[in-house]
Amino acid sequence: MSESSHQDRVLIFDTTLRDGEQSPGATMTHDEKLEIAAMLDEMGVDIIEAGFPIASEGDFEAVRDIAKLSKNAVICGLARAQLPDIDRAWEAVQHAARPRIHTFIGTSPLHRDITALTQDEMVERIEATVAHARNLCDDVQWSPMDATRTERDYLCRVVETAIRAGATTINIPDTVGYTAPRESAKLIEMLLERVPGADEIIFATHCHNDLGMATANALAAVEAGARQIECTINGLGERAGNTALEEVVMALKVRNDIMPFRTGIDTTRIMGLSRKVATVSGFPVQFNKAIVGKNAFAHESGIHQDGVLKNAETFEIMRPADIGLNATNLVMGKHSGRAALRSKMKELGFDLGDNQLKDVFVRFKALADRKKEVYDDDLLALMRDSDLDAEHDRIQVKFLRVICGTEAPQSADLILSVDGVEHRVTAQGDGPVDATFAAVKQLIEHDAHLELYQVHAVTGGTDAQATVSVRLSEDGKIATGQASDTDTVVASAKAYVNALNRLMVRREKTKPEGNLAAI
Repeated sequence: MSESSHQDRVLIFDTTLRDGEQSPGATMTHDEKLEIAAMLDEMGVDIIEAGFPIASEGDFEAVRDIAKLSKNAVICGLARAQLPDIDRAWEAVQHAARPRIHTFIGTSPLHRDITALTQDEMVERIEATVAHARNLCDDVQWSPMDATRTERDYLCRVVETAIRAGATTINIPDTVGYTAPRESAKLIEMLLERVPGADEIIFATHCHNDLGMATANALAAVEAGARQIECTINGLGERAGNTALEEVVMALKVRNDIMPFRTGIDTTRIMGLSRKVATVSGFPVQFNKAIVGKNAFAHESGIHQDGVLKNAETFEIMRPADIGLNATNLVMGKHSGRAALRSKMKELGFDLGDNQLKDVFVRFKALADRKKEVYDDDLLALMRDSDLDAEHDRIQVKFLRVICGTEAPQSADLILSVDGVEHRVTAQGDGPVDATFAAVKQLIEHDAHLELYQVHAVTGGTDAQATVSVRLSEDGKIATGQASDTDTVVASAKAYVNALNRLMVRREKTKPEGNLAAI
């Protein structure tokens, strides 16, 4: 087994800003990417895959700026097995103190058919592109996309080719979430045993969660000798998502008895980063999500409650504080000041600047006047709305009044600011929300289809804020919007408008021809 396989250190490769952002509707702004990258860097992530530089000018600029600002982590850019992709990736990551180029090609029979390359032609392509990347950068990662469905003999051949050409990390992706833990382990073991030079490089594992086994597959690969796990915050990613960073890191920490591997992750930053990614991506964390879900440390059963009160370890295998979760929930009220709010938001993972604090404080005071009790989740909703209602948003809700009840017609009187100019319209619909959406559509003409409309209460009580999620699709582009308010219809209008703003951003993103599928 390789020397690296005997090491007890597992490298954490975070691809939230690349694979995570490819989740339909999860587009992030330039500033949001930089902020998340800084949090990942401070958290101790070893490698940050900052984006796909050739995908768009925006992606290139984000990777370049993250490379310039990074302090500790390796900054990686993704590239297809094409020389222009590799050159563009290097142009972006070269500014990092520790740059990496990550290049890939689909090696399974299905993917070879798409590229119309024979096995020999693909080997030649791999050798040429990996060598080109290595001539530019000392740190080169190579991935055979759809590795788990690639013929084993051919997989060994292409991995050997990439190592000979200069790859320093070989990533083995389960691109479609097809494999199972025992297969995942055997695949790594086979490559370590059969491929010449395997003991000189690091093997990585990149697992998707289509069958719900991503974390199990990643940990099985580590036990078999892989020493890099590719993952995302909250498991964000295409289709069912990826291996979740918080799951593998805490699994390694909690089960150190059977998996004696170290990571450099500051676990107390997990919850703050989880909340931040949920906010900027528009993808709320499901209540029963492992580690970071709202119910992860909640107990309703009388037996469980009694046990936890006597000794938390009876029903909790980790402490809330281990992931940065503040056990004290209700601490804020209408008499709280700016300093208290800044401190509280920092506990929740948001380090507010003066201007941002001013905006959130105004919202907080308004909410405190309407609600008797202000909870952590209320503050997180305020923070989300502060991010979503950014000044640069082209469309903003300025006024809304609805008429509803048992007698039709229901109507909405709406004022939107569009590029700084206010427009007013009155529309009717089947209920107040339908009338509100009809009013928005009269002012902002679009062909987007409403795929999802979802409402849930942030906290309990009749004065609770409602968080509304809206998903729109248009010509293959998907955008998700969220907003919170004690008035459900107002939250609905803001969420719908937020999705439209994000849809406009996606319209402006251009991509090169060819397959840009995530590995």
